Amino acid sequence: MISLVPVSSFAAAHADGAFVLDVREPEEYLAGHVPGARLVPLATVSDALRDLPVSQPIYVICQSGSRSQIAAQHLNRAGRDARSVIGGTSGWISAGRPIVRGRHANSA
Repeated sequence: MISLVPVSSFAAAHADGAFVLDVREPEEYLAGHVPGARLVPLATVSDALRDLPVSQPIYVICQSGSRSQIAAQHLNRAGRDARSVIGGTSGWISAGRPIVRGRHANSA
């Protein structure tokens, strides 16, 4: 079973330096993403496994929460502690949280 995390809990984890994995497509990411989020499109998550943390939670985010649930499920089966952010980037923005535009995974 995947852990579903509300934006408020994700925001607290993000403020503490959580690892954020954005599984949207590159053009979506460039249009606006959570500061510090690493882009790994859903179709390439399996290829990126070796580069993802094993000893800390991975907060997976997409646009609305659907793709992040698929990715989190896959990551959990691969032995990672993956958590899907409910509402995704849309929920993050609606909550008034900052985004970064462009290709940089900037930290807030």
